[in-house]
Amino acid sequence: MKLGLDVFLEIDYKRFRGKRIGLLTNTTGVNLTLKPSIDLFVNHPEINIVALYAPEHGIRGDAKEGESIQSSTDSHTGLPIHSLYGESKKPTKEMLSTIDVVVFDLQDIGSRYYTFIYTMAYMMEACNEYGKEFVVLDRPNPIGGLKVEGNLVEDDCRSFVSLLPIPNRHGLTVGELAKVFKNEFNYNCALTVIPMKDWSRARYFDETGLFWVPPSPNAPSLDMAMLYPGTCLFEGTNISEGRGTTKPFEMIGAPFIDGYTLTNAFNKLSLPGVVARPTSFKPTYKKYENEVCSGIQLHVTNRHTLNSYEMGLKLIDLIAKIYPAQFVFLEHSSGRFMFDLLAGTKSLKDKIIAGEEIDFFLNQCQIESAAFKRKVKPYLLY
Repeated sequence: MKLGLDVFLEIDYKRFRGKRIGLLTNTTGVNLTLKPSIDLFVNHPEINIVALYAPEHGIRGDAKEGESIQSSTDSHTGLPIHSLYGESKKPTKEMLSTIDVVVFDLQDIGSRYYTFIYTMAYMMEACNEYGKEFVVLDRPNPIGGLKVEGNLVEDDCRSFVSLLPIPNRHGLTVGELAKVFKNEFNYNCALTVIPMKDWSRARYFDETGLFWVPPSPNAPSLDMAMLYPGTCLFEGTNISEGRGTTKPFEMIGAPFIDGYTLTNAFNKLSLPGVVARPTSFKPTYKKYENEVCSGIQLHVTNRHTLNSYEMGLKLIDLIAKIYPAQFVFLEHSSGRFMFDLLAGTKSLKDKIIAGEEIDFFLNQCQIESAAFKRKVKPYLLY
């Protein structure tokens, strides 16, 4: 297969000769042989790259989640780096004043909480406002393009982790998302998508022949990406999602949990494609820093049958029922609950607190995700 980057460098760059190019990328912007798109653009005799744009985690991927990024100068290339995760998440007129075209080359992980896709949306909006072209170099959805899971974000729960009404597991590539953003959500701009060649929706990342480059410090593996549509929801609770360990979003626990009790209860649910084992861990930062947490490690046994969103919700619901006196949802600094922002709805938290069954909510999710699949069908590239 060929990435959008490879296709662009073979022929499509010719359409932008003579134009000043800004590159929105990070360490995931590499070709099949791991050469960075930054270097490939800088060293190309007919590409005039004049600026870099950095999403969350920075241009070199070394900033932690939520850490503000400052605009700076890239020590490797000497190019200016404009931060899109600092004072402003939307590019300013000044940030775009020296360029004619923005090229987007970032690896998404297939879940709506991941902020790269909203950085793309804000860039599309700014390009429309300031008369710039926007080009997406497409990359695979690492957890495949067939399965879609979850509910659509309600208007009063929108934030930078759930900016638009798309499901928790959206099943689209960044190029397809750009087309959806433009045509369905009015992120109008002069958009060009450079598709991949020979990628199919049934392919997972380890079937592409590509090397896994962590999109962020806590995205070390494909298993993490598979579980993330469900386990990211733990960020809105007082349960550790495994940040500060070698298995973030695979290990779930807290000091008040008994790992054996939780393992037995979870495995009795017989959820498809996943099994738990008891474990303990000591996070090096974030929740319960340097405290021993007991809990479980989730192991993917069959990614084709795994419903990661359902799995994550049922695990949260299970912990809330086993430990009702200790389990809490965390309030966001804005006064809203982080869980609501991730879940895209306030009703789910209330159901869990009340001890109500969540199966009706999950049935509604299936209806909403099916409707989303129908809505985006005209924009599929593969």
